[in-house]
Amino acid sequence: MALPLVADARKLNDEELAAEIVNAKKKLFQLRLLQTTGRLDKPHEFKHTKHWISQLFTVQGERERAQSATTTQA
Repeated sequence: MALPLVADARKLNDEELAAEIVNAKKKLFQLRLLQTTGRLDKPHEFKHTKHWISQLFTVQGERERAQSATTTQA
């Protein structure tokens, strides 16, 4: 599995973005549980999931900054 692209995150609307953040955090939690119990088959998924979460937060921050910039100018 390749690392997810930030372009994929930018295609999501605000509600989908928030839902995807929650889903990714749940996946990270599940990965931690699997690691603790010794049943984790793909340890690289930690990196991929953390990377995806950071991309989602980056897109969310960009949108918030763009929205605040337009509201302060108006």
